[in-house]
Amino acid sequence: MATTDLTPLADGTALGEPLETIAGLIGGPRVDQLVTRAAQRAPDRVAVRSATVTVTYAELEAQTDRAAAMLQGLVDGPGAVVAIAGLMDPEFASLFFGISRAGAVSAVLNPFLPAERLAHILATSGARVAVLSPEMYQRIESVRGRVPQLETVILTRRDAGLDDVPTLAEQLAAAPAAPDLSGVGDDPDALACLQFTSGTTGSAKACQLSHRNLTVNAAQTVYAQTVDEWSVVFNCLPTFHLMHLTLAVTAVATHVLWPGSDPVASIRAADRLRATHYYSLPVRLMHLAADPELSQLEAPALRAIFSGGSSLPKPATVALAQQFGVPVVQGYGLAETSPSHHLGSPHRPKPGSSGQPVPGAETRIVDVDTGKPLPVGGKGEIQVRGPQLMLGYLGRTIGQDTDEEGWFSTGDVGTLDDEGFLFWIDRIKDTFKCDNWLVSPTEIERVLLRHPAVADCTVLGIPDALRGSVACAVIVSRDPAVTVEDFAEFVNPKVPYYEELARVVLVEAIARSATGKVERRLLRDKVVAGELG
Repeated sequence: MATTDLTPLADGTALGEPLETIAGLIGGPRVDQLVTRAAQRAPDRVAVRSATVTVTYAELEAQTDRAAAMLQGLVDGPGAVVAIAGLMDPEFASLFFGISRAGAVSAVLNPFLPAERLAHILATSGARVAVLSPEMYQRIESVRGRVPQLETVILTRRDAGLDDVPTLAEQLAAAPAAPDLSGVGDDPDALACLQFTSGTTGSAKACQLSHRNLTVNAAQTVYAQTVDEWSVVFNCLPTFHLMHLTLAVTAVATHVLWPGSDPVASIRAADRLRATHYYSLPVRLMHLAADPELSQLEAPALRAIFSGGSSLPKPATVALAQQFGVPVVQGYGLAETSPSHHLGSPHRPKPGSSGQPVPGAETRIVDVDTGKPLPVGGKGEIQVRGPQLMLGYLGRTIGQDTDEEGWFSTGDVGTLDDEGFLFWIDRIKDTFKCDNWLVSPTEIERVLLRHPAVADCTVLGIPDALRGSVACAVIVSRDPAVTVEDFAEFVNPKVPYYEELARVVLVEAIARSATGKVERRLLRDKVVAGELG
């Protein structure tokens, strides 16, 4: 089992065990009070910056008040759900905190989801108000009959042909400057947010996150990643992630939004803005590491590069660390853990790992079949517990999804070393058994990626009548002269017999999600059905 010692935060407070109340850490029990605290400490400091907008902490506090007042005029009372698009816009910050200040519950929507999945999330959340981009509005209108409870839709901006739908700017302009807080409670364990799982292994689930979950995890992350009031947190991401917002506001740091996908442009912007913490996705960092202009880039203010969402290959990690002279670290978390649970430290990086547990959190590895704890180095399912663990899935309590000791099973396979560093291996649903050996496709992919002709790849377990399943590699090749036999001959001497490639399929491209994940089950079905190769 791995834990991290609870040591003081930068402002002298500490994560006590047990964590009795977050008031001593952030100045209030609700997540929106993070903004009030920051505005009191540094009203003129830039809170959020985009390519066109700069918002100070004093302005963010005023915008949060007005957003809360607007929402109170639209919802029935405390506890109502308001859905907001996770767009990389400064308005997201004041909307998210405004929902909290109004006593309502936020439901964060991935703006890239198709109509059917948007409808599922809106219906599951029970949201009666939604703030959507025009593109999302047009998608959801095609299935509006599936969300009859949705009464009010507000557009993030005016768009041609949607003149009859109110915009956020219009609604805010008509709202009072401040909300009525008389009916807003101050229970830190009250529901604050519905955060949905990725849904890559089934329908997305709604995780109920409390104010305490979010504020504790923000403090944990600030400590683990050494974010302070002089930090400039640079986000090169396609969507807004709550953890970056709450950690920046907790530290009273500046938060830069950079949704553009050009990796070179992002580094140049990060350098221009003196960014200290650069956050991105593995797929974007891989492109940056392979860009021919990498050697011409510099960003001397950077303290670290942070990767999350999936595993970052070691060659990319090494290339970026060498070029910028800073550690490149990864983390591990879930929607269920608000989201951070393990984080790589800039002061103690360990290549290939997801870092140690954040303060107050615990991790253990158990046998996939028996559930019994494994010794250090054992490969099995990752189980977690800690104060950032959700209240439970919507309609359930957390006790219904943990064991009698409070351990939550993540569905991920990993291993811990003797210092508590986590090495994530794969999803249990993506692993397979060959001759009764547990096989991780990701471990085979790491070998395959060393081949110079592999531009992209994924490995699947496909059914075999005698062995259970065998490994099949789906490869995007840079060199048409390299054959499927060549790829198999490269990999097989380097892996145990039960991980050897039994089949190789060449394709033009491998579809990935916005976070770089491959939906292996769908790809496996296509291979088995003969639709590929």
